[in-house]
Amino acid sequence: MANENSISIKNRKASFEFSFIDKYIAGIQLTGTEIKSLREGKANLSDSFCSFIQEELWVRNMHISEYSKASFYNHEPKRDRKLLLKKQELKKLSTKLKDQGLTIVPLCLFINEKGFAKLEIALAKGKKNYDKREDLKRKDMEREMSRKN
Repeated sequence: MANENSISIKNRKASFEFSFIDKYIAGIQLTGTEIKSLREGKANLSDSFCSFIQEELWVRNMHISEYSKASFYNHEPKRDRKLLLKKQELKKLSTKLKDQGLTIVPLCLFINEKGFAKLEIALAKGKKNYDKREDLKRKDMEREMSRKN
């Protein structure tokens, strides 16, 4: 079992697909078996996204594997989970989300010093294909420069 504070599950696809405008740290409402499974590092953020349902922010399609030592009290792996933010932050996000082409994507799932699960989310705008190509060229050039030094 990994150190509890070293758990950090990242969404690697997000930085390639989106350019980030604002970042927030949100708490997650979890059940007992979900947090135990998270502490084992068994979660996946690759296809997840956030959406508003009745003025509350929810993360959808986030996969947390079932806890192996649980009996019939286990959780559903891809259920919607409520995100915990301050009212001001929720209001700010909902007004910005109404702009065209913006979305909220989860970036990183981690456990803080107090032992609570936190999700780093970002208000993001989708990249066009030429933006993605430019990013790849820039990364290749940086890699070449680091090899020469």
